[in-house]
Amino acid sequence: MSKYHNKSVLLEIRDLKIDGYADETWVPIIKGVDLTLRRGEVLGLIGESGAGKSTIGAAAMGYARDGTRISEGSIEFDGMELTTATSAEKRALRGSRIAYVAQSAAASFNPAHKLIDQHTEAPLHYRIKKRMEAQEDAMELYERLRLPNPTEIGFRYPHQVSGGQLQRAMTAMAMSCRPDLIIFDEPTTALDVTTQIEVLAAIRDIVDQFDTAAIYITHDLAVVAQMADTIKVLLKGEEVEHASTEKMLDAPEEDYTKSLWAVRSFKRPQKSRPEDDSRPVISVQGVDAAYTGGAKVLDDISFEIYPGMTVAVVGESGSGKSTAARVITGLLPPMSGEVLCRGEALPPRYQDRTRDQLRQAQMIYQMADTALNPKSRISDIIGRPAQFYSGLKGQGLKQRVDELLDLIELDPAKFYNRFPPELSGGQKQRIGIARALAAEPEFIICDEVTSALDQLVAEGILKLLDRLQQELGLAYMFITHDLATVRSIADEVVVMQNGKVVEQGAKEEMFTPPHHPYTDLLLSSVPEMDPNWLTTLLEERGVDNIGEAASV
Repeated sequence: MSKYHNKSVLLEIRDLKIDGYADETWVPIIKGVDLTLRRGEVLGLIGESGAGKSTIGAAAMGYARDGTRISEGSIEFDGMELTTATSAEKRALRGSRIAYVAQSAAASFNPAHKLIDQHTEAPLHYRIKKRMEAQEDAMELYERLRLPNPTEIGFRYPHQVSGGQLQRAMTAMAMSCRPDLIIFDEPTTALDVTTQIEVLAAIRDIVDQFDTAAIYITHDLAVVAQMADTIKVLLKGEEVEHASTEKMLDAPEEDYTKSLWAVRSFKRPQKSRPEDDSRPVISVQGVDAAYTGGAKVLDDISFEIYPGMTVAVVGESGSGKSTAARVITGLLPPMSGEVLCRGEALPPRYQDRTRDQLRQAQMIYQMADTALNPKSRISDIIGRPAQFYSGLKGQGLKQRVDELLDLIELDPAKFYNRFPPELSGGQKQRIGIARALAAEPEFIICDEVTSALDQLVAEGILKLLDRLQQELGLAYMFITHDLATVRSIADEVVVMQNGKVVEQGAKEEMFTPPHHPYTDLLLSSVPEMDPNWLTTLLEERGVDNIGEAASV
């Protein structure tokens, strides 16, 4: 029997059916799902991309996303039927009693306003706190969520903090009114493993402290094991299985659930550096870098990437991984040091590089939602770099776009004229890969390209990247905080901390003790499929209670 069975029901969903509009007709996407959530209880929603997790999370607020409609069923929040509530009644709940933490903080914050102004908006609007009180509470939450300089960081704009810091700021903002229910939609996707621990611990502490109910949407099974009291597995808008976390982890009943537990089996053989006199495709030599008016972000970093090999660059948020990528691509000129391509020094600024030098290094971005123009057709997104670098036009350009779509295993007849919003997350990321390939590069920077994808789709992307590498001889710089991905695809590993390279070498050497203390910290911070793992880890690190995690 659940420890929450004596608590009152906060949210009850019965026979929920939601339709989506496609090809000029309504088609079912949620097909009769039930859900009961009591005060203080955390429900984990898991399933592959397109299962309906986020759609159900939005429906828990009485909200239907663009292109969808709630066609049948009941959604009752604390006695209020949301399917028949007025718009004003639902607006009064959202932000105050029901909060939402989105997957992409970068796409959710207003870039024109400081973090603390956006944080205090809800408590001021609902007259829960006065401005100074709301600001002080924001700083307290920033500290609890282990944001640096908690009394100052709120006065920055979204672009002035890292992606992981922005995700934590959004979690703090959702908690500003101490809501009864929080929907967490992949809240730790952008976080490195060490920061993820502290954020998960802080979320769990606040849920316990304020008796807050939560729906925790994720594709990371080890994470949901730490957070949820019960788990509901979804597939194509239908419930597959629902049980307590312990039962679901120990003895899942359905074949589909078992398949989720068994994913991420892909692991390609490790390659060694060529024995001949081959030059590295990319060589970073003694680079220092800083942003305008700021402290040094990169401190004398050096590493090399050889043809046909994958070098994983790992480290926590703010360690300098993405900054190194910006230096390589010429987006951020270094203060000292240089970047070489095939032994030739590249101009520090991309504006000074030749078209061929620009072509050699391409990027695939973490969030395909924000990296692809939603108003451009797929043919234009892929065709533009093919036209720019190769001068293709007309039928030749169309043929090249078709070839690229075939390369990424998408049917040209179906996808050529589509727009990004019509694609799933995995399909969008494949388009990002095709756009990079259109330039015919030797080297591609993959910046957290699987972190926003469920594990089944992520495995498909890793297999695709591996196949493309073998067929085209590509070299990859794979920026990631997911050490399971490192084990799957990397040949060499570069570990960064505070803008420095603290350790580097072949993958098998890096995963074999003894490690640098920081590498050991990263390895020990990877969540395991054990609901007691987080509590045990915090105890081992000297944390007496979960709420102290933010200060460790």
